[in-house]
Amino acid sequence: MVGAGIGGLVAALDLARRGLRVSVYERSGQPGGKMREIEIEGHRIDAGPTVFTMPWIFESLFADAGTQLSDHLTIRPAEVVARHAWQSGGQLDLFADRERSAAAIHEFAGPDEARRYRDFSRHAEQVFQTLYGPYIQNRRPSPWSLVADSGLRGLLKLWRIHPFETLWRRLGKYFHDPRLRGLFARYATYCGSSPLQSPATLMLIAHVEQLGVWQIDGGMHGLARALTELIEAHGGTVNFEAGVRDIDIRSGQVTGIRLESGERIEGEVVIANTDVASLQRGDLGRPTASALPRQSPSRRTLSAVTWSMLAETSGFELSHHNVFFPDNYPQEFTDIFRDQRLPDRPAVYVCAQDRSPGAGRPEGPERLFMIANSPANGDRFTLDDKARNGLENTVFGLLADCGLEISGAQAHRVITTPSDFESMFPGTGGALYGAVSHGWRASFTRPTARSRARGLYLTGGGVHPGSGVPMVAISGRLAAQTVAEDLGLN
Repeated sequence: MVGAGIGGLVAALDLARRGLRVSVYERSGQPGGKMREIEIEGHRIDAGPTVFTMPWIFESLFADAGTQLSDHLTIRPAEVVARHAWQSGGQLDLFADRERSAAAIHEFAGPDEARRYRDFSRHAEQVFQTLYGPYIQNRRPSPWSLVADSGLRGLLKLWRIHPFETLWRRLGKYFHDPRLRGLFARYATYCGSSPLQSPATLMLIAHVEQLGVWQIDGGMHGLARALTELIEAHGGTVNFEAGVRDIDIRSGQVTGIRLESGERIEGEVVIANTDVASLQRGDLGRPTASALPRQSPSRRTLSAVTWSMLAETSGFELSHHNVFFPDNYPQEFTDIFRDQRLPDRPAVYVCAQDRSPGAGRPEGPERLFMIANSPANGDRFTLDDKARNGLENTVFGLLADCGLEISGAQAHRVITTPSDFESMFPGTGGALYGAVSHGWRASFTRPTARSRARGLYLTGGGVHPGSGVPMVAISGRLAAQTVAEDLGLN
């Protein structure tokens, strides 16, 4: 196994509990890949994914491994899914409970928008139910697989979820208040894409959040640690600071890997939990690159500038998840995807990691993780001090306009830029989500678990079914199922 991201750990666990000898090789010193954490003054701060949804994916995984998720992690449901604020005024909480959200929207934007929200929610649920089995859990989906089992009825269901319409356009038919249209358009960024170009089917993410958002005690990185411990309990090994230099492929068949130390490990099966762009570029060997279809850098998803910090806050009452919107939200995506530059006024996500259910307001400095989207050009440009300071002034200015003041020592702040992400994940330019989901065909052009080379398999956010913690976990399970099938273990 190359890489100890969530997809690789899930695949390794599924194969180890089947009795296979599994070894994971990770070049960093911790598991999780992009699910990383940063330590500041002894405080561990999640600096990657912060939202835990679809817990049944992991409950099933742990059950198949002979244990329970609750034996390893404590997860707590969040009452407030996210708190939203706008530069031009207004604040809105969304809840896991649909009717509570509708009541909040009624108060925020009036009864007509609340009615339209209910219509939108019902449609988002229909999209989820249409795609969850035939697409998300299908090892090799195609437009035809979505209708194969149901014939004409399936074709009608597919047509009703508007796969050929953009998310932005479809949302304009549901919401007349531009603030709400922008709020729900943000779901496209969950897979690193623009709502102006992504299909309307991404509204299924709204239904996923209505099914519940949870917080993991100790942070999201605890999930990666729990998976690591469980792999080892089943006889597998997870090796850190053991980077892989090459995947050996001879005559179209995997024969092993070579570590950066020069050591060669024999093996007939390798699962690559690395960014697809890095593999396609040949970073792990030219034969590996030829085993995958080429991907243009123009298909890169969003990158980001992030701030991990210990700071004191005042004014705006933070929830655990918070989003602050500028007046012209769509312009952000034109700046990033068309002009390939930092947006003039980006939206800002703030995860207040000490704001847990029932915990109350923290005393003194609290752990914050902030994200502003940026283009994935970290392999070509490095933000200089002037650009970084300009962006920081813009970001903190937007927060101040929404009522949030943040103060804290500069030494207690770690900034990560696209070029930093490129260093951590080579070949990506800092893209954090694989390839963009622009256009209806994009979902069917992602690589699946089985590559063109015998014995080489793929998992991760750039592989079907896509990015996001539960989707990556599914990709790991699909990779393990494919390996087991090819080895005659099913």
